[in-house]
Amino acid sequence: MDEIVKKLAGLGLPGIILVILAATTGGSSAAIAAALTAVGGPFGILGGIGLLGLVTVVGDAVAGFGIEAILKAVYAERSKTESARFLLKEIEDLPISDELKLKLKNQVSPPGTTYTVPTEEPRTVEIVDE
Repeated sequence: MDEIVKKLAGLGLPGIILVILAATTGGSSAAIAAALTAVGGPFGILGGIGLLGLVTVVGDAVAGFGIEAILKAVYAERSKTESARFLLKEIEDLPISDELKLKLKNQVSPPGTTYTVPTEEPRTVEIVDE
């Protein structure tokens, strides 16, 4: 058991995901292959294995910089091309703490920024019959 734990610990988060896949599919190699194929989507089992690699890269980045810094940077970049209203709604639906939601909302739309719809002065139109 200790040997298996050491090897899985060496794999990091992808190892944990692989253990979860094995546990949920009954532990047979065919079931694990089917689960990796399902997780890989249109890219099949190679996509599933690639996803485990991607999880490693993302996990290392989150561990190095922290989830708050990464989310702030992502939303700062997205706010350049997407509407603030859409991003604020998306942030509200995230399964994160209220404190982090507030920080992200301030990143997308700094406090004191209000969005108003410009109104036009009413015009008088004179109809002339010639």
